[in-house]
Amino acid sequence: MTAPRTAVITRSTAETAITVRLALDGTGQVRAETGIGFLDHMLTALGRHALFDLEVEAKGDLHIDFHHTTEDVGIVIGQALRQALGDKRGIRRYGQALLPMDEALAEAAVDISGRPFLAWSVPFPRDKIGEMDTELFEEFFRALAFNAGITLHVTLKAGTNAHHVAEACFKALARSLRMAVETDLRSPDAIPSTKGVLEA
Repeated sequence: MTAPRTAVITRSTAETAITVRLALDGTGQVRAETGIGFLDHMLTALGRHALFDLEVEAKGDLHIDFHHTTEDVGIVIGQALRQALGDKRGIRRYGQALLPMDEALAEAAVDISGRPFLAWSVPFPRDKIGEMDTELFEEFFRALAFNAGITLHVTLKAGTNAHHVAEACFKALARSLRMAVETDLRSPDAIPSTKGVLEA
């Protein structure tokens, strides 16, 4: 029987205290409590469309701003993803999605490579969505990619509504991760690399 692909990660600093519980082979059940309403909304979209079961509990220095909490949530989700994947045996490794959200169109491509990289080409039409700085989305995606050990490209193809732009990016990430972590039925016991290992 295949071991469950799950992880529980807790990270505490002087700025944030975060616990993430992740199950890759879930049904999209999400509970996100970060103190940042829009981030919770995006994390719900991420888990739901990736079909991950995801719980995020975060307490941060929101009286300063949302930067530390947003970035650190990305760090811990990335660490949980890396741990849940184990040796990455049998995964598809690659995933991509072109995701429409009304007038917005975002593309995400993932390589679960062990080599962290983020290519981010997502201009936002305004600086804030509610109280959240839109520049923080890049920080979240970078923190997730570098701590998960994945190569991630996110590109905005179209979009004039900042809410739609952000949501399209998170849903595109979700769908590409869902594809990449799935078991490759043609090669369920192999490491998908000519090197025989998926590490840096």
